[in-house]
Formats: sequence, structure tokens, C-alpha cells
Amino acid sequence: MSHKIVFQPSGIKGEVPKGDTLYQAVVVMGLGIESLCGGKGTCGKCRVKVMEGYFNDYDIHSSAENLSPVTAVEENILTALEIEEGFRLACLAEVKGDAVIFIPPEVEKGSQVIVVEGIKRQFHLYPAVESIALELPPADLKDNRGDAERLGDAASEKLGCEVNIDIPVLRELPRLLRENGWNINALTWGGREIIGIAGLNGPPGLFGLAVDIGTTTIAAYLCDLHKGVVKATASAMNPQGAYGEDIISRISYCRNSPRKRRKMRQIVVQAVNRLINDIERETGIGPEKIVDAVLVFNTVMHHLFLGIEPEYLGGSPFVPGCKEALDIKARDIGLDINSSAYVHVLPLIAGYVGADNVAFLIAEEPYKKDAVGLYIDIGTNGEVDLGNKDGLSCTSCATGPALEGAKIKHGMRAAPGAIERVVIDRETYEPSYKVIGKEEWYPELYPTGARGICGSGIVDVVAALYMAGIIGRDGRFKEGLGTPRVRRGSSGSMEYVLAWKEETGLQRDLAVTQWDIRTVQLAKAAIYVSAQVLMEKRNIEEPHTIVLAGAFGNYIDKNNALAIGMFPACPPDRIVSVGNSAGDGACLALFSRRKRAEAREVARSVRFVETALHSSFQDKYLEALSFPEKK
Repeated sequence: MSHKIVFQPSGIKGEVPKGDTLYQAVVVMGLGIESLCGGKGTCGKCRVKVMEGYFNDYDIHSSAENLSPVTAVEENILTALEIEEGFRLACLAEVKGDAVIFIPPEVEKGSQVIVVEGIKRQFHLYPAVESIALELPPADLKDNRGDAERLGDAASEKLGCEVNIDIPVLRELPRLLRENGWNINALTWGGREIIGIAGLNGPPGLFGLAVDIGTTTIAAYLCDLHKGVVKATASAMNPQGAYGEDIISRISYCRNSPRKRRKMRQIVVQAVNRLINDIERETGIGPEKIVDAVLVFNTVMHHLFLGIEPEYLGGSPFVPGCKEALDIKARDIGLDINSSAYVHVLPLIAGYVGADNVAFLIAEEPYKKDAVGLYIDIGTNGEVDLGNKDGLSCTSCATGPALEGAKIKHGMRAAPGAIERVVIDRETYEPSYKVIGKEEWYPELYPTGARGICGSGIVDVVAALYMAGIIGRDGRFKEGLGTPRVRRGSSGSMEYVLAWKEETGLQRDLAVTQWDIRTVQLAKAAIYVSAQVLMEKRNIEEPHTIVLAGAFGNYIDKNNALAIGMFPACPPDRIVSVGNSAGDGACLALFSRRKRAEAREVARSVRFVETALHSSFQDKYLEALSFPEKK
């Protein structure tokens, strides 16, 4: 049995099986709402409102009674007034009858700001797929070798090694050789396998696909393998986010369920294929012309994409199912490129340091430099590397949820409507802030259209609160400042009102709570201590440079990050943002076999440090909670 559900203000409607949650209905209907816990009822972000009454346009009588009763979890998260007004958590409200559901603007997901372009890199163009011209002697009664043997002998003689022929090529080989008068271009992979045949005047151009599959976002790059340039890019949100915004949630979702593991693999492969289709529409370059691919991801995304059981990454000793580089046929993983193409998967370093970090390293090449640098990729899961040509060490830290808007009361992704920059007057305690998608700053901009606060905004506001003296070094609010913006919230704890509801048009004020500040303290302390432990093991007091990668690293105000003690001391002019270096590294591995070799060497030689096992980790972590940090 199913029931009619209409979501407003979009007007999207559909039939929903009885017993499904509103969150499941949202996912099925292709809508987007914030749910940082993946529908487990723990984050409280998926607030929706049941509309009461009869709706003629849809022939629906909507009532709160058409949903399951309010749960104890909802009573704990929602206020009494919200429950009275018909608000529910979409992930806990089960469909029992027809209903019209209103999705508030602050809950609806916008298009996230995704960094897909890094900086220019120098490399030696040496792709794995190359085209060689061959002139074969025609078959006759005196030479009765098979067509495959004839081609293999000619290719082996030219390349100096034995050459195999992929089965799809073999199936069409007799026709292709004769249609082209025995003079052909053979596409070879790695100099040892023929993956395509064309006439000497066949289709021009060889293209490859580099893909960075992150926990939150996916970025794809179409690369010209002849010219060594990126021809087109496309990006999208990772649809696995509907089943958990962080990697631990996704491991939990798949645990002991091959069916759910297959589902997680299928939806991310489909997402990559949609990006390939987008690129084809933009460039006119069809999938059959994409003859090579390189994929990078963190370790959990690696396992979920390839269908490897991820459960054992969730507990000590956090050992991956596979660490070495892989070469897999595109057809075996369902990727919509040339079926004979190989997909090269860069190697992993550890359970929580994946191929994306390896790609970051081969893009930045710290192993070729004299100066010791600190390399930080701040994403949903953070990686920290330290070193130079004398050696590299790395570790991982849990940073993403808070710094990407999760676990923040009014946090959201970096999408239009998110507050991304904040300054607070040190005398009046009044804020100025900038919203993504708007050029002006508040108070000049009014109404602001602000819906929430993204990662760079939360770092800015915490730094501004500290520098204005509104919070102390311990992160606690100071009372008696004589401003209505510092108040006790509905929960009884202190908060700072960043935007009044009259400014934004929302039904509530946007405030930064004591808990929000504590959450930022935990995240920034994790980064700081990870770097500090690596530096101590290397006997270094200050890195020569700090390199920040990822979307958050690209938009963060480095002075504010230093002000709250997110990074070790370093002159601001030696802190640089490099965009999506993981994507850059994937492209480099596509353009150069040497880079693939470098990646294998880096993954084997970099020393992974489990910072939590450091003898003084707990003491250092507690010190790092202070602003900027205790020392």
C-alpha cells in the first residue's frame, strides 16, 4: 500500500510505500535536504513541517496523524513549540497516510561550491595509452598465421616485448584489418596490450578520464592525452551522502549487508557515469574515445567504489582490504568509457590515508624539495603530511563534519545562502558578514538571504568572537557585555546571534552556540596536534611552509585559522592554498606513467603515524583546545 506525498514549495509529488520515512521519500524523489547523519535521527538537520488541511490541487487531506507519532528522539531535539507547529525530523517520521510536507529553505540543499581546478604543474608527457602505426603483410596461402598472431608479431617487433590483444578488439579484428588494407593504428596500453584498432586516418585524439571521488563531492576531468591538457571538467555531490555524511556512517550502513554494499557501489558508479555524460554533451567527445582512466579517493570510498568489504576499516587495526595500485578493465566496474580501457587506481597508504593523499603528494612533490613543508588536505576526513626529500610522514585526523557545516546548529554546506565571511566590531560587537552568491556584505546587504553558516564562515566567526573578547581562550562566552547578540538560547546555554531573523527572512535567528564553538575547538585541535606530533618526531619547531588543499583549504582565511590555533605557527605569506591537488595528481598520473611509478614509491615509503598512540597525545590535545592554543 502506498500514499500520496507532496513536497512544498517545489510541488514535487509521488507515491510513497506505507512505512517509509519522509527522508526516504525525499531521496527517491530526487530532492535534497540536509541530513548529516544519513537518516539516523542524530543530527537534527532534516526538520520538515507537516501542513494541515485539505489541498484541492492534489486531492489530499494532510494531517500530522498521517505520520507516525513523534519519537522520544524528536522530543529531545525539537522544541515544544516546533512540535506543536507540526515540525518533524524527516528521517524518523514514517508515512501512514497522504500528506503535504513543507521543506524550509534552510533545510533544502543548494548546489555546493566544489573546487575542481588546482594550479599549473610541470610533467613529462608519457601516457599509458599510445597509438602506433603498423603495416601488416596481408594473409595469403604462403603465410597462414591467424590475424591475431599477425598483429601480435608486428606489434611485438615494434615495441620490443610480447603484446596481448583484448577480447573486444579480437572480435572485430578480421574485419578491421581488411577494411583498412592491413595498415592500421593500434592503441596500446602500457606497451603490452592492444586495446583498440583504427585505420591510419581513423578518429583523431586520445582522451583519458581522471576522477577524484571524495566523501562529499566528485570531480571529473577529461584530459587530452596527446596534448597533456585538461579539456573539460564536471563535478557533483556524492550521492552516498544520503546514507551518511561521514565515512563511519557509510561503513555502518553497509555492515554485514552485501546488498547495501552493492547499492553504495552502484550509486557512486552511476554518479561518475552521469559526469561522463555531462562532459560528452559539453565537448562532443563520446565515451568510446576515452581510452584510459585514473581514480583517486580516500580508503573508505576506494572500498565502496570497488565493492570491497569496508567493515574492518571501522575498527583497530584499520587495515585496508587492498593497498597496492590496481589496473581494472572499465567494463568490469561499469564505467561508461571505452570497454577495453583500463582504470588505474592509485595505491593507498593506510586505513584512513588513501589514494587521494597519494595524488596530493605527487602533485606537490615534497619528496623533491629541500625545505620541510606541512601539507594539509582538509576535507570530511583530514590528512596531514610532513617532510621533504629526506623523508615523509603522514597521519589522518577527524576534521570534516564540523568544518563543513556538520555538527553546527545552523551549519550548512558551502552553497548559495551560506555565510562564508564574518567580521565583528570589537567595540559594538556588531557583525558584518558575506553570503555565498552575494557581492555585498551585511549590513549594506538587506535582506541577506542567509540560510546558515558554512565551514569558512564558522572559522571566521569563532576567530572574530575570540578577537573581539566575546569568548575567552577556553572558548566560553563572557557575560555582561551589554549587547543583545550575546544571550542564553532556548537550551539555556550561551550563544551569539550572527543574524536576526528579520535580516534573513527565516523563521529563526542564526546563532553560534557554545556547542558550536566547542565543536570547532575539537576539529582545530585535531589538525594542530596531528601536525605537532609529526613535527616532534622530525624534531622541527616550525615548518618552512604550509600547503592547504581541498575546498575548505581553498576558501579558509589563513589569518583567522592561525588566530584560533588551527595550524602550527608559520608566517602567513608562507601558507598557500592549492585547490584540489588530489584531482591534479589524478590528472598527472593519467598523463605520465612516471607519476604512477612515483605514486607507488610514495605510498610504500611514506611513514604512517598513528598520532593517538603518541605518549603525550591526550595532553597535547587538551592544550590545543584553547585559543589560539595553550602555549
